[in-house]
Amino acid sequence: MFRQLMLISLVAMAPIGFGADEPTPVFSYKVVNTYDHDRRAFTQGLVYRDGVLYESTGLRGRSSLRRVELETGRVLESRSLLPAYFAEGLAIAGDRIYQLTWTSRVGFVYDRESMNLIREFRHGLEGWGMTYDGERLIVSDGSSTLYFWDPQTLLETGRVTVRDRGAKIDNLNELEYVDGEIYANIWMQDRIARISPETGKVLSWIDLRGLLTSRAGDEDVLNGIAWDAEGKRLFVTGKLWPKLFEIELVPK
Repeated sequence: MFRQLMLISLVAMAPIGFGADEPTPVFSYKVVNTYDHDRRAFTQGLVYRDGVLYESTGLRGRSSLRRVELETGRVLESRSLLPAYFAEGLAIAGDRIYQLTWTSRVGFVYDRESMNLIREFRHGLEGWGMTYDGERLIVSDGSSTLYFWDPQTLLETGRVTVRDRGAKIDNLNELEYVDGEIYANIWMQDRIARISPETGKVLSWIDLRGLLTSRAGDEDVLNGIAWDAEGKRLFVTGKLWPKLFEIELVPK
């Protein structure tokens, strides 16, 4: 009985919030540069490498793989997909480009230099987002799960569930690996989750409300993250957006 009374007393004396999860940090943004972006591009995947952007654009009959000049938004080279395919996430690993499709459950591997198709492969997911962490391809399927694939075999090697203070975060979309974290667009939301690859925990949020205020419809949502690892520059855009933005993160 004495022990029970002592425990009750300790709980009563604990400060408000004792034992509760701390709020997840939130960052805002500062626009550093603004670039033109093809407003017909239904952006599903975005990667920056060696001074240019690689972009996967969606919609059946309009899907493509593109190499794009950052400064002007000019399409330098493009490969169209067959009308049956709805292109999705994109990643670059070494001299290979990997591209997902949506409900077809088919992916493509291209030579990075020529952008010629090397092979296609089948997988068991809806393809949404994709990135590369230097060892593994990381894939989203619109759920709260991130999948890790071996880039050689294209077989799953692991997975994590993404949670913010215990709650699952669904609709994970376009992905980018940034300095040890996974950045993920949340479909239909103007925010990006920064995620631990080891645990799936949301480490912080990036609030991008107000970045593009004039939009044509419900489909032109924020989607597209690219990271310049050498220059430490972060780029974001959206589906059918006329602009691509270079931003810096600002603590809220």
